[in-house]
Amino acid sequence: MLFAYFFQSPGPIIFEIGPFALRWYGLLIATAVLLGATLSQYLAKRRKINPDLLADLTIWLVIGAIPFARLYYVLFEWQEYAQRPGDIIAIWKGGIAIHGAIIGGTIATLIFARIKKISVWQLLDLVVPSLALGQAIGRWGNFFNSEAFGKPTNLPWKLFIPPSNRPPQYLDQEFFHPTFLYESLWNLSVLIILLYLFFWGLKHSDRLKVGTLTLVYAIAYSIGRFWIEGLRTDSLMLGPLKIAQIVSLIAISLSIFGLVWLYRFKRPLPDVVSPPPVLER
Repeated sequence: MLFAYFFQSPGPIIFEIGPFALRWYGLLIATAVLLGATLSQYLAKRRKINPDLLADLTIWLVIGAIPFARLYYVLFEWQEYAQRPGDIIAIWKGGIAIHGAIIGGTIATLIFARIKKISVWQLLDLVVPSLALGQAIGRWGNFFNSEAFGKPTNLPWKLFIPPSNRPPQYLDQEFFHPTFLYESLWNLSVLIILLYLFFWGLKHSDRLKVGTLTLVYAIAYSIGRFWIEGLRTDSLMLGPLKIAQIVSLIAISLSIFGLVWLYRFKRPLPDVVSPPPVLER
């Protein structure tokens, strides 16, 4: 086929020296955190907010997001981990859930905002572009681990999955939808939208209300995740339903209501401080 191409992971390990192994998954997570922290601090400066607050918040986010991401995944895959409990903390092997990370990160941000007496929505508006960037980078960890792929396909951009990673019902199939790529590109698009709104808001601060970026992120990301989750073969399930699709629909509904609340009813979102202050350096 003209322009035909397929992706194939070189493996999860970059190199090994004795018992030490540097894995792509861990490197990508670390890269996402560093780049995300840098971006959030830059955006804070543009809004005349002390960037040191975002540096401090980054530590809280890592402490809150990564354990929750792992816990969320393990809870919905408990039948598997009950057989090998030693792997519960083996996060370097993959197996974290972005919705768990978002829940943990949001809880950490709420606590941080209350302690610092800062609007949680102001903080979240500075964090969500970095979150989209981090998701775009982190999804490539699924590629190197040959996980989180979609159903069989013969599209030119198909993904080769080794037999040991294929679901039992697809052992005779070699190529699958590269859902890691779909979501990575989708998240890059979400990042572009958020950055456009952010810089537009610098010129029209009276028109871009606090919390808007967070709500737009939740809607945009969730639409893509709902679609992509429908292609995946390894979704976390609640009975016959895919958890990620349920969470996505809830996030879309609540965020649309939030935008209506902000712009139709002209009311501020519930916050840990009232009214939201302007944070200056």
